[in-house]
Amino acid sequence: MSIRSDVTAARRSSLTKVVASAGVVAAAAAVAGLGTFGSFTDSTTPVVPTVDTGTVSINLSPASSYATVPVTTGGFLPGDSSATPFDVTNDGSVAWESLTFTSWATTSSVLDSDPLHGLQLALESCSESWTVSGSGYACGGDLTPLYAGPIMVDRALAGAVSVAPGRTDHVLATISFPETAGDEHQGKVSQMAFRFTAVQRDGATS
Repeated sequence: MSIRSDVTAARRSSLTKVVASAGVVAAAAAVAGLGTFGSFTDSTTPVVPTVDTGTVSINLSPASSYATVPVTTGGFLPGDSSATPFDVTNDGSVAWESLTFTSWATTSSVLDSDPLHGLQLALESCSESWTVSGSGYACGGDLTPLYAGPIMVDRALAGAVSVAPGRTDHVLATISFPETAGDEHQGKVSQMAFRFTAVQRDGATS
């Protein structure tokens, strides 16, 4: 079994501040009589509008020197798993509405189409960088589960700290092959693509 990770970044501009302009108010009156004519006008001073924009930017990078993106794994047996650490950083100037994770099969088989006995995925965020511990990785800070379930997923990751500008989620992605997998999974191959999307928040006035 091989898995290919293909991560793209979403980059959009977000309107953060709009001050409305007060238009010019004008009134006019005319008086006519005895061959004379007069007109009267008045107006307010226009308010100059100011507009400020922010940048929505997402950056995905390998965690320290422990892993590369994309990642390839193979030769899974029931009960096996493989973990990859990487960082998701909000390197823009505004907060995100959400961080969405999407996966899909570019080459599909029962490994990805079977949600119960097929490949499973767990995403965990650590407040510090993951460190090597034996044959796996350890979190020396606060651990936040972001997702656990079938490898095919499309959802917002509740609890991601990278929604705030300048913050980073130190993510560990663990792909596992359930012990309950049967003979129908033997010798199958799936290729998966993964994408993190920063969703911009709604504009706001101040």
